[in-house]
Amino acid sequence: MAGSNSYTIVEYFGGDDGYRCGYCKNDKGNFSHGMWSHSMTVQDYQDLIDRGWRRSGKYVYKPIMKKTCCPQYTIRCHALNFQPSKSHKKILKKMSKYISKGELPTAQADGEPMDSVCEEAGPREPTKVCQSDLKVVANADIKDEVPNCSAATEVQKNSVDSTAGSSENSQNDSTSVSEGGTDAKASKPGLGADPSRPPCRKAKDLRKERRLQKDQKRQHGAGISLAKPANTNQPKTLEDFISESLEDNSSDRLEFRRFLCDSPLEAEHSPDGPEMGYGSFHQQYWLDGRIVAVGVIDILPACVSSVYLYYHPDFTSLSLGSYSALREIAFTRKLQKQSTKLCYYYLGFYVHSCPKMRYKGQYRPADLLCPESYTWVSVEQCIPLLSNSRYARLNQDPDAGDSQAVKDVGRALVLHKRTVMPYIVYSCKFKGRSDTAEVQEYASLVGQDCAERILLYRS
Repeated sequence: MAGSNSYTIVEYFGGDDGYRCGYCKNDKGNFSHGMWSHSMTVQDYQDLIDRGWRRSGKYVYKPIMKKTCCPQYTIRCHALNFQPSKSHKKILKKMSKYISKGELPTAQADGEPMDSVCEEAGPREPTKVCQSDLKVVANADIKDEVPNCSAATEVQKNSVDSTAGSSENSQNDSTSVSEGGTDAKASKPGLGADPSRPPCRKAKDLRKERRLQKDQKRQHGAGISLAKPANTNQPKTLEDFISESLEDNSSDRLEFRRFLCDSPLEAEHSPDGPEMGYGSFHQQYWLDGRIVAVGVIDILPACVSSVYLYYHPDFTSLSLGSYSALREIAFTRKLQKQSTKLCYYYLGFYVHSCPKMRYKGQYRPADLLCPESYTWVSVEQCIPLLSNSRYARLNQDPDAGDSQAVKDVGRALVLHKRTVMPYIVYSCKFKGRSDTAEVQEYASLVGQDCAERILLYRS
């Protein structure tokens, strides 16, 4: 994780002005608080998204839930316990059919809307702030010195993470199974099943048996013994369905590559973290040497956070938005084996008032973030509340409060003329400034702990 040489540096902007809503198209109905992030540690961003913040590029925003036209609730999926639904399985099978046969679905899938962001909010020309040469006042209860660490240094966009990017291996037997032969003698009517023929079996059981036999042959040839599974009727995992969506004879058609990408998040590594480290990444989907989709994700200490996806319009009918979400959940499960704390998949915002955005609630088990107590509540408990009112306190315990409520705004850190100091020191030095209310609002939105770590820029 980040050491003492990294600071999150932000400029805060209020939420007085309304902007166009990407969900209901209200011209002035979208209200949010905003910050421009010059640099940000992954732990700070993890704590911020757990308080309802979300980034769009370097702009970080938090909807004003009681005021905005379409309240947006942070949603997370328990990746380790996720089981694909029938609709998810259909999407994976649709991809499998296209990869193996090259057939695109004739019926166009419903458009998969992207998350609405406050594109007009925030400054067009933010103040340039650099972490190098920052000074810390002697009486501040923080680190004595800040080593040079330029926040303007950008992650190399085209440096490939060769250890992470790889094409997916296929494990599915694509041979179709016929449930009846044409050369067998017909049984006499009224006598039941023909005793000369083997009993009927389901096609999926036959496919499962063929896969098992195939694995046994392959591993036996490699000198590896394979014990018979204790229970062959266990439900398939997400990874099983993804593997089966890539046919043996087509495994080189779909490739999956990862790149570092530009982001305010500082790239970090930890001994107990994922091999590729933390930060922002591009995940590229290639098909027959052609890029068909690009997803942007943030790998954080406790989760993989989906930022956005864009894809080629020719492949809209493949439901690439949902397909990429399934792949990202599987990716989260893979990372959890390297870092045990990393076990959630964040899907951005759940907008119950917008029917097209309710699909995010189908990735279960899932929780929504209560906008008042900042605790997680299962989506099943939230839906009845949101069906009655666009805005709702999701945690129904009236005694549950915000554990990070501001207790001492004077301890919030500010950055003024390259000098880091607590706000109490800053306010004493510049008594003529009337920004106490703004700093108090900012601190209440980010929480006490973040306010004491993040540097709030003051001109």
